[in-house]
This record gives sequence, structure tokens and C-alpha cells, in this order.
Amino acid sequence: MADYFTKLSLVLRLPDEAAQAYALELARQASQGQLGDELPADFPKALAEVIEDWQFETDADSPAGEHGVWLHSDYGGVEALCAFLQHLLQKFDPNGRVSFAWSYDCSKPRLDAYGGGAAVVTAQDLKSIDTGQWLLNQTGSPSA
Repeated sequence: MADYFTKLSLVLRLPDEAAQAYALELARQASQGQLGDELPADFPKALAEVIEDWQFETDADSPAGEHGVWLHSDYGGVEALCAFLQHLLQKFDPNGRVSFAWSYDCSKPRLDAYGGGAAVVTAQDLKSIDTGQWLLNQTGSPSA
């Protein structure tokens, strides 16, 4: 049996400690919701819609005088992460942009196990590419 991974890591800078606390609390609520707990009544609807995909971790990142969150995963959650980033941009940086990449990996060699993708997220838009889908579009096969 093989173990499949979707790995990602990025830091989102936030304007202040209050924004950081908000992001951490929202991530905590989402993680609890992903485990089956009821979400608070004021939990953002766009995030509730992707709660099943909430597979990433959120930690405080506070180098000298800055505030942010470190978002990382070995198991994916790309769709939920994009929604979380977009929500935070809408709330704290409407003109900002975040970009990140992810990789697909496997503990054993498998034909369908490797690849990755990238996303650019703004408060209003999300653009992404997945290498497997790109190959399929180019060749008619996920691995040429």
C-alpha cells in the first residue's frame, strides 16, 4: 500500500496582531468543524462550504514586529486553503495577492502519484493550474 501526499507551505503576512488572532481563531473553528463539531453561527459561509477539504494547519508566524500565519500541509486542502486566503484578503488586504505552489508525492513509485499545481489568490479572483489536468488537456492522458 502506498501513501499519497499533497504538500504545501506558505506564510501570509497580516496587518496586525488582531488580524493574526482572527485568522488563528477562524482556522481553529474550521479544524474543529472538519472533525464534526458544529460551526459558530457567524462562521463565513464560503469557508463552511469547503470545510470537508480543511486539511492544512495554521500556526502563528511573528518575526520581529510582523504578524502572519504559516499555512502548511502534507495532506492537501488546496481548495479550502484558497477560500481561507481569499476570505483573509477580503477582510484585511482587498488589493493584495497571494501565490503558492503545492506538490503531489507518494511513498512508492506510482504512475498517478506525482505532480503539483499553483494558485494566485486575490480578494476577488482565484487562478490555479494542476499539472495533471494540464497534461490531460495537452495530450489526452494524465501522464504522456
